[in-house]
Amino acid sequence: MPRFKPYEYSQHSMVVINYQEQLQPGTFEYAVHYLIEHKLDLSVFHPRYRNDDTGRLAYDPAILLKIVLFAYSKGITSSRQIQWCCETNILFKALSCDTVPHFTTLASFVSENAEAIEAVFEQVLLVCHQQGLLGNELFAIDGCKTSSNAAKEWSGTFKELKAKRDKLRKLIRHHLAEHRQHDSAETEAEMERAIRHGKMILSLDQAMEKVDRFLKTQSPRMGQGKRRKEVKSNITDNESAKMTTSKGTIQGYNGVATVDKKYQVIIDAQAFGEGQEQGAPHPATSAGNGRSSL
Repeated sequence: MPRFKPYEYSQHSMVVINYQEQLQPGTFEYAVHYLIEHKLDLSVFHPRYRNDDTGRLAYDPAILLKIVLFAYSKGITSSRQIQWCCETNILFKALSCDTVPHFTTLASFVSENAEAIEAVFEQVLLVCHQQGLLGNELFAIDGCKTSSNAAKEWSGTFKELKAKRDKLRKLIRHHLAEHRQHDSAETEAEMERAIRHGKMILSLDQAMEKVDRFLKTQSPRMGQGKRRKEVKSNITDNESAKMTTSKGTIQGYNGVATVDKKYQVIIDAQAFGEGQEQGAPHPATSAGNGRSSL
């Protein structure tokens, strides 16, 4: 029987690492590091800091930007996960110079500087595109459907919503007639029934006004497919859509991510009120001059 040297993955090792050498030229992480460190003006991030004379030292925006942008390129958008990557992943350690910003620091930085971060990321992607760090030939697109804060029962085409309004009007007339018949009720049971009818009329009246106001102020919503046709609107959130998932039908959004096939860099992420991805990726693919793979 041949003999081999034993090995064990479940162990720790003290290794001398030069972080600069981990960022190899020709890689996306090197481009992120070089552009943010040497080429981009980050003074737009400075006004939010107030520790010139007193207060604790803050993390340099350059470090936070490198961490966040590299995390986005890997599809990581959770501050807790980004903190964990800074603790365990050698490339994150190299970009952060072995610092580990707390997840609350990362979350605060992103929420308070969203527009500025977006502008920086656009510049980085444009340069990466020019340098061939994006495959630029094929973009893979996939979606994840999530519920919105809108009831699917309030969805429908304008024809269906008008029919719902007419039905509500008939119900209101019916309950009004019932209510009038019991206005002169003498017994306690009849009084309770009259109160229930009164509450029902109020509820139906509010619902009918909601539908009627929507139909008067909005226009039919058109789909994004090849053959433009009306799709269901939603009175509560008209940007959301009714869509089918593996767990049933929901009223919500389709979160679509566009990923460069060659280097797996996420170049765009948006939420669309469309159940199908075919009509959603035009902004991303036109920006990348690529063709979509669905």
